Amino acid sequence: MNSTNSLRDMVTLVHEGGHAVQSIVDRPLELVDFKNLPSEIAELASMSMELISMEHWHHYFENEHELKMAKRKHLEDVLKGLPWIACIDAFQHWIYTHPNHTAEERSDAWLQTYERFVSKVVDWSGQEPVRKLLWQKQLHIFEVPFYYIEYGFAQLGAIAMWRNYRNNPSETIEQYLDALKMGYTASIAEVYEKAGVRFDFSESYIRELAGFVTDEWEKLIDS
Repeated sequence: MNSTNSLRDMVTLVHEGGHAVQSIVDRPLELVDFKNLPSEIAELASMSMELISMEHWHHYFENEHELKMAKRKHLEDVLKGLPWIACIDAFQHWIYTHPNHTAEERSDAWLQTYERFVSKVVDWSGQEPVRKLLWQKQLHIFEVPFYYIEYGFAQLGAIAMWRNYRNNPSETIEQYLDALKMGYTASIAEVYEKAGVRFDFSESYIRELAGFVTDEWEKLIDS
């Protein structure tokens, strides 16, 4: 992680802490391959830690207003991340199903995909050359093709786990640890079930979880 005294640094530290907990609790598994996790499981551990830890961010932020601002910013990033993840995944599918495309065709495909998933609020007038190259900021396209949609699956699981934590903290932590202890000795859906959440990315489930995040965000607005 970087250390620039930013909110993102703190979130990254907590995120990677979730991976560390995973490594600790699945250590007793007999075979190394049982610890070779698919990203849907690995990122569930880390992204759940981000959201669950928010209940304890007052240790970082002593000022109540700054605490609320930090939580709001993180929840905004959670919601904004889901359509961006879908956008990048859809664009990669276009790239690899059109292997002979030109640079111009690629830019056009990106703009069409981008318009499909993102907000229409931003005015890009005068910055059109930048917008058509926005996909280049996602290093996963270059380094690990198709490894990105997993963050979306895991984020949905993490939101559900945070919702569980708000209702029953002790039980949720037990479920979290029990799921991580499984490593990859069961299917992804079974690990999620052990964690007390669903491996589900249907429209209705996404709408339900997004509504929960939105409600929690609104509670953080200063009166």
